[in-house]
Amino acid sequence: MNKQVPFITLFWLAGLSMLGFLATDMYLPAFEAMQVDFATSSANIGLTLSIFLLGMACGQLVYGPLSDRVGRKPALLIGLLLYIVATVVCLFASNIYLLLGARLVQALGACSAIVIWQAVVIDRYEGKLGQKVFATIMPLVALSPALAPLLGAYLLQHFDWRSIFVVLFALGLVFVALTLREKESLAKPVQDTKIIDKLKSDYQQVFKSKKFIGNMLIFAGCSAAFFAYLTGSPFVMSAMGYTEADIGLSYIPQTIAFVVGGYACRHALNKLKDHSILPWLLKLFVISVVVIFLISWRTDVTNIWAILGPFCFLAAANGAIYPLVVNRALEDFKSCSATAAGLLNFLQMMVCFVASAVVSAFAASGLIAVTTVMLSTCAVVIIGFGLVWHANRQAQTLAAA
Repeated sequence: MNKQVPFITLFWLAGLSMLGFLATDMYLPAFEAMQVDFATSSANIGLTLSIFLLGMACGQLVYGPLSDRVGRKPALLIGLLLYIVATVVCLFASNIYLLLGARLVQALGACSAIVIWQAVVIDRYEGKLGQKVFATIMPLVALSPALAPLLGAYLLQHFDWRSIFVVLFALGLVFVALTLREKESLAKPVQDTKIIDKLKSDYQQVFKSKKFIGNMLIFAGCSAAFFAYLTGSPFVMSAMGYTEADIGLSYIPQTIAFVVGGYACRHALNKLKDHSILPWLLKLFVISVVVIFLISWRTDVTNIWAILGPFCFLAAANGAIYPLVVNRALEDFKSCSATAAGLLNFLQMMVCFVASAVVSAFAASGLIAVTTVMLSTCAVVIIGFGLVWHANRQAQTLAAA
């Protein structure tokens, strides 16, 4: 196991972690322009985000086992090339249905990066170093909700919405080049010819773990609240009279909050154990969501800051929660880390897909639809924490015995 992380490797891992979310967020300010260009409904435009999340979820079930079998680099290169081809189709799409299909395939390629960067960290770094690597990279993931829409808004001002996919295409080429220069991190690929039996064994091992399921539910619930807001906010802000540039700028405060939360978590890990930090972070998440819901329910919101203010506290909580729960969920599965990471991200993204799809379906209802979906994610988080608490109690009992 490595004891330090070279800067170029950290940059590569951070880039892989952000790729799928850049493809998710960069075109958010273009929703209205795309709706006009394709002469379609807001629900169909929102569906381009929802279907992307579905593709991100499903594809990760493939790349985890594939990379455990053939290696991290070959599996990642396959995914990146698929992403590049689909992005070209998005660029030249002539109707909403072709765009929807291309977005699905684009997600099936991009999700390889999300699975495999996590598996590489588990392969190379263990213990506190692994947690610190996650805590270093995951706040950088939050840069995408700010930088990507800002870049998208800038491109819209000078070109049209298709230029966004030109940039996404170029990013794919960059990450292919960076991947080619990295060494394979998987020490010994799976050689078992009965891959179905191996997958069955791995999945049984993972699903038996309350620790995995609990941390996954926390990760999924917190992420779903975030994606519910991302799906609905462009329509909500457009209805309030905000411009495309305003929509892009609105993602900066929550991004700063997410980064602050992530690096505060990284600092706290030097002094405290993760299981003592997590309950307080979850309380902050739940309180923030409840406040957002009450504001949208009881007041006539005409300024986005009424929602964005408490949402920044939610973002800070998420920035600190993600590295803790992801590392904890995966740390017991060294023998099948990519498979476990793929399953973790599949389940997380499926919850996000459902949240995003419900917001898209009720886009006409505005802010109350967004915040109601966000409130429902608290139940997922609370159930997850109950399983984590129970798993920790069992581990303490076994250790005492």
